[in-house]
Amino acid sequence: MSDPSQSAADQAAFDFLFSRVNYERRDAVPYRSREYKLDRMHELLSRLGDPQLRFPIVHIAGTKGKGSTAAFLSSVFTSANYRVGVFSSPHLDRIEERLAIDGEPCETKTLVRLIDRLRPIIATMDAEARDRAGGEIGPTYFEITTALALMHFAAARVDVAVLEVGLGGRLDSTNVCEPICCAITSISFDHMRQLGNTLSAIAREKAGIIKPGIPVVSGVADAEPRDEIRQTAKDNNSRLIEFERDYAVKYHAPAFADSSQLGSATNGTRGESETMVSAEYGRLDYSSKSDGMHLQQVDLGLLGSHQARNAGVALACIDQLRRDGWKISEEAIRQGLRNARCRARIEVLSRRPTVIIDAAHNAASVEALLATLDDSFPPGPRTLVFGTTIEKDVRGMLMQLLPRFDQTIVTRYLNNPRAISPEELAMVASERGATNVRVCGDPSAAWRTVEGSLTEDHLVCVTGSFFIAAEMRREIEVALQQMKSAKGHACR
Repeated sequence: MSDPSQSAADQAAFDFLFSRVNYERRDAVPYRSREYKLDRMHELLSRLGDPQLRFPIVHIAGTKGKGSTAAFLSSVFTSANYRVGVFSSPHLDRIEERLAIDGEPCETKTLVRLIDRLRPIIATMDAEARDRAGGEIGPTYFEITTALALMHFAAARVDVAVLEVGLGGRLDSTNVCEPICCAITSISFDHMRQLGNTLSAIAREKAGIIKPGIPVVSGVADAEPRDEIRQTAKDNNSRLIEFERDYAVKYHAPAFADSSQLGSATNGTRGESETMVSAEYGRLDYSSKSDGMHLQQVDLGLLGSHQARNAGVALACIDQLRRDGWKISEEAIRQGLRNARCRARIEVLSRRPTVIIDAAHNAASVEALLATLDDSFPPGPRTLVFGTTIEKDVRGMLMQLLPRFDQTIVTRYLNNPRAISPEELAMVASERGATNVRVCGDPSAAWRTVEGSLTEDHLVCVTGSFFIAAEMRREIEVALQQMKSAKGHACR
């Protein structure tokens, strides 16, 4: 910015926010401790005038698929001419991304104003916490960002907001809302130290978002977590709309004989025609098993059968909302699903060479990634770039990934202390019998190593963590732009 004093003021606001207790940057997340509870969040929002009560909310939990489901939902709402806010986490580049309205991140100056409004309230709550016995703390980073999102949406008078749970559900700071519909996308093993080491225990925490009398959509098919969700819905007298029992989804995967036929998709843009988009990203059929919606050959803007499942959760929510009087036409639904975007979810940054970024960070999401690579990309030399986070199932992920790639590069992200060292990853890979493994200390070195052997027939996949996806994405975008520019000069 050109005004130095304004820049300093902005920096002070962000310094305040980033100084808060942030479990996204801690080795251990005390989900069940006194530091992770809802009464502090209720108190914060009460002092703000309860902004969460000023607009309808769809609340989404689940082990994986929350962000994609939110993207599908928000895109449909936008296509139906509703003003929609989305609160998501974590962010790829800027915290402003977490507070989006109609797909646009919050403006920096707006976020600074919101932080400045919060600061005296936080200071008062900090002082009160210090005065209480028992080691109480004031509002955390995630609680504050949740409050900022709710303030932003209320001030902008959104017609509806989609809130994505950060961790778990029952004790997550988003669980202070009073939603019009809830959704649980999937249940698999992740965050076991916080949520439990059985699918039933994990499902119980996720199902904690279910509210009395509020409909809930479940994309869960496995019997153990499904039964837990059923019981929680029954206890709350909530209508439960279940995958396979109440609605069905069929995915039509794209099949590529020659990737040279496809255009490139860089920086989230889509230059292809509508026909090419449907060919590239697949289609779905959705059918309600009651008197709800039935849609055939709906184009998707996200790739993979798991994304069709996520779209199915979104459609079941839309079906319920239409029953409740929301005006969402079939045309808006088709346009919304086709236009949906979610960065770092099997995101294709380049073709020839094919470069894919995916934030898979547990065994279930890695399985979905590999299935999509098999279904939607032609055979050829493949390179894996992998970095991940402490507490993740490193062995489970690498056991699936290593046999499917010709070369593996292990690295680490730099902007968060929770990264596992590449040397430790290499040791795990060696235990799994991998031989062609390179160790790179940072994302820049990892991409330089990739570039050294890259051909147009290569497929490069970066995965293992949202954080490695974010940092590698920035490196790759710069490199691809330079490659494009060099090719342009060569042609003149």
